[in-house]
Amino acid sequence: MDRQAVFDDYARARRTFHDLLSDATAADLDRPTHGTRWNNGQLLWHMLFGYFVTRVLLLVVRVVSRLPRSAGKAFARVLDAGTRPFDVVNYLGPCGAVKVCGLRGTGAAFDRITGSLERRLALESERDLARGMHFPVRWDPFFKDFMTLADLYRYPTRHFDFHRRQLTLGERG
Repeated sequence: MDRQAVFDDYARARRTFHDLLSDATAADLDRPTHGTRWNNGQLLWHMLFGYFVTRVLLLVVRVVSRLPRSAGKAFARVLDAGTRPFDVVNYLGPCGAVKVCGLRGTGAAFDRITGSLERRLALESERDLARGMHFPVRWDPFFKDFMTLADLYRYPTRHFDFHRRQLTLGERG
């Protein structure tokens, strides 16, 4: 795994996130996005949340990867069966978060979470980075059937970049 490439991706995402926040007007944030039911402010929350989810998933992989592989496959099937409730929570979470918390402080939160992931990645052994588990592939287009910790460290920026293209910040009309 090229750790420096992951660090560079996190740094680029941080800069991009801060630029998006600083350039956005209130009207920009309320504007609908391309291909989602969220507005720009809600989608920015969702993009940030992808990094928080990664931190939780790293813990889940550490635990599940120690179980027999059949147990991990069964766990992924159970999660896949819960795709509909997951989708509802995944949609409503940013809708509520942006109303309750706003976007104030999200830049600092982005810095904290990416910094936390960077510190963890710096300490990972190659053996730990190879640990993995089966994933609920219906939950996210970037989840593969089997993902390692190394895959997970790359996941949030792929998720970020995908959703960045759906933002309509700065578009007029």
